[in-house]
Amino acid sequence: MDFIKNENKYILRLDKGEEIVSTLADFCKENSITLGKITGLGSTNKVKIGLFNTHTKRYSSKEFTGDFEIVNLTGNISTMNKEPYLHIHATISDSNLDAFGGHLNYAIISGTAEIIIESLPGYVDREFSEEIGLNLFKFIKE
Repeated sequence: MDFIKNENKYILRLDKGEEIVSTLADFCKENSITLGKITGLGSTNKVKIGLFNTHTKRYSSKEFTGDFEIVNLTGNISTMNKEPYLHIHATISDSNLDAFGGHLNYAIISGTAEIIIESLPGYVDREFSEEIGLNLFKFIKE
């Protein structure tokens, strides 16, 4: 991975073999990014995406292997238990240009990924909701 910083934006290039979610989480920790947004695109040859079932409160996930374009990567950065918490969704397309999308569990870069992180001022934490079954934004009112 390589990057440059332009004011509050980080322009990153992830390289072949790197995993997106863990690489970005480490990057946020190393650069003290506690709130922000993520956008990107690239290519992957191994990716796992999922869908949250609101009735069972469980994710069902599917792993895809082969050549896929990452058509869109979008997400946010907050914190949970004082650690960076990334919530990322991805849309991928195959050689037939069929698209699949969902919550990104992981993706291994097959060529490159171009990602922009915009660091935002402030702090938003997360807290698990028993009712919903997800880690929801927890806003601290001052």
